[in-house]
Amino acid sequence: MNASSTHVLLENRAFLEGPRWRDGRLFFSDMHRNVVEAVDLDGNVEVICEVPNNPSGLGWLPDGRLLISSMLDRCVMRLEAGGELVVHADLSEMASWYLNDMVVDSTGRAYVGNFGFDLHSRPPAEFAPAELIIVEPDGSARLGADGMAFPNGSVISPDGSTLIVGQSFGGDLVAFDIDAKGDLSNRRQWADLAGGIPDGICLDAEGAVWYADPVKGDCVRVAEGGEELDRVETTDKAFACMLGGPERRHLFMCVAADSAPHKTLDALSARLVVAEVSVPGAGLP
Repeated sequence: MNASSTHVLLENRAFLEGPRWRDGRLFFSDMHRNVVEAVDLDGNVEVICEVPNNPSGLGWLPDGRLLISSMLDRCVMRLEAGGELVVHADLSEMASWYLNDMVVDSTGRAYVGNFGFDLHSRPPAEFAPAELIIVEPDGSARLGADGMAFPNGSVISPDGSTLIVGQSFGGDLVAFDIDAKGDLSNRRQWADLAGGIPDGICLDAEGAVWYADPVKGDCVRVAEGGEELDRVETTDKAFACMLGGPERRHLFMCVAADSAPHKTLDALSARLVVAEVSVPGAGLP
C-alpha cells in the first residue's frame, strides 16, 4: 500500500463524476444536481456553471474554455469566457445513448464515450455496444472506435501517443495508438481487471492506472497487464478518481451510496474523499 489514510474533502452532493485538477482546484460534475463545481484543498467551493442535461466528463480547450459532456441531450457543451454555455458538438446522431466520460488532449481534441444502452431503465435494457467519438477543437466529430463495452474513464499518455479507456461492461482497460491527426488504431487489451469494473480512471508517472470500481467499492492501481499494485478502500462505492494537488500526489475519489438518478437527489450521499499516494499523476486529464 502506498496510499495514506483517507479524509473527506466535500460531502452532501448527489452524484460526482469527471474529477479534474486544474489551477489549484478540483473541478467535477455533480451530475444529478446539473452543476459543475470546483473545490480547493481547504474545501472552498465555487459553482462554475449549470448544465441542464446532466454533466459528466470535463476538459479544456487550449484557450481555457471548459468542455463538458452533457449526457441526456448527447452534446459536448462549451463554457465561453463570458459565462455563456453553448453547444460545441451535437453527437445525438452518432452516440447510441447518453454521453459519458471523456478526455480532452492538449490540442482540445476530445474523446467521448457513451452508454450504448439505457442503463437506468427499470429493469435495465439489454446491453448494446457503444461508440467512442472524436470531437475536434472546431466541434466537428467522427467515429473513433465502435463495439466498445460501455467506454468510460479515459486517459492519454504524457507523450500523447496512447489512449487508455476503461470498459465498464468489459471488465478491462483497452489501449489505442493515437496518430498525428488524432485517429485511433492498434486496439488492444491493456489490462484484464479480473472481475474489476472500471469507471473513472487516472494515470500516474510510473505508467500505472488507478480505476474506481463502483461494484467492489474501492479505487485500485494496476500495471499494464492487470497486476494489482495498490488499493484504497472506500466506505461507499467509488465512481471516479483523479490525481491532483500541488504535486499530483492527492488521489481524489468520487464516492456515493448509489448512482441511480431516482435515489441520489434524496440521499445526497456523494462525497469527495482524498488520500495521498507516493507516485504522482501524469498525462491527461
